[in-house]
Amino acid sequence: MNQIWLVTGSAGGIGAAIVHAALSAGDLVVATDLDLERLQAVYVANAAQVMTAKLDIRDAAQAEAVVEAAITRFGRIDVLVNNAGFGQFGPFEEIEPEAIEHQFATNVFGTFNVTRAVLPVMRRQRAGYVINMSSNGGFKGVSGASMYSATKFAIEGFSESLAQEIAGFGIKVTIVEPGAFRTEFLDGRSLKLGTRELHDYADFRAKANAVFEARNHNQVGDPDKLGRAVVQIAGEADPPLRFVAGADALKVVDDKLHAVATEVERWRPLSLSTAF
Repeated sequence: MNQIWLVTGSAGGIGAAIVHAALSAGDLVVATDLDLERLQAVYVANAAQVMTAKLDIRDAAQAEAVVEAAITRFGRIDVLVNNAGFGQFGPFEEIEPEAIEHQFATNVFGTFNVTRAVLPVMRRQRAGYVINMSSNGGFKGVSGASMYSATKFAIEGFSESLAQEIAGFGIKVTIVEPGAFRTEFLDGRSLKLGTRELHDYADFRAKANAVFEARNHNQVGDPDKLGRAVVQIAGEADPPLRFVAGADALKVVDDKLHAVATEVERWRPLSLSTAF
């Protein structure tokens, strides 16, 4: 049976790669994005398989309306991919509070809004699959991206807990942790920088910005291959809770697991000493 996907942030990047991979597998897709004109242009040739809809994931009522329209069109939703979001980079002290609120409103509360709108459908079906896009920065904190990492850490904790809450309804959850993929993520469309520019961070900021510029559109990850990997996972009877995407992301995970294990062992006696 063809699966019905709902993918947020699917006008470009990893979201579009996932949609195209799902279409190649013969599935049907509800493709959403904040930029409806760009979204429709991407899928103009796929009208029979794709329903496009404007969605600002920060708007809970709009998320519910899109889900209702999806059910009217396709009858069910089998796979939700929470992909929409952006990166707020820069040292914490240089980021305005309003920018931090915008980062959380999009990456965290936006994901909550869409998930909350879809879960009743999946519970009625007693089946479904929620894929939440995180980052290697959601597994290990990234210097110069504390607020972005904070939102992705939130998504990881949410996803791990949610997976346990909804497993009894036949609904599965996977966290996808990509490394650096060749998308528009480091362009102005998706990447925002702090605006306060404190003198003490001048050298740090210059070095970080140079890295962003050098890496932009030179990332090692292929989004089309990631899209196909996500579709493959969605077809598995026992998908992983966490999928690490890319050799660079795997190194981040391996290094942190080793560092955490080493630190825990070093302090184990003191940890055990705190019991009655």
